[in-house]
Amino acid sequence: MSDLQEQLQKAREEAREACGGDGATSAECAVAWDTVEELSSEASHQKQKTPTKNSLEVYCDENPDALECRVYED
Repeated sequence: MSDLQEQLQKAREEAREACGGDGATSAECAVAWDTVEELSSEASHQKQKTPTKNSLEVYCDENPDALECRVYED
């Protein structure tokens, strides 16, 4: 995901340059910020896909032999 973050940062810089030189109302400025918005949206979606562990799961990863972490199979 760091590659996506790098692309997003580069797109922001390019958008600022496009808007600074051509003006904030130019079509090139709008397209550049649309690109930033799309990359930002994709980064957000990827972040949501990453499952987060609750505190018990983190504890059990660190202490697999703890009583709380025992798994019983039938």
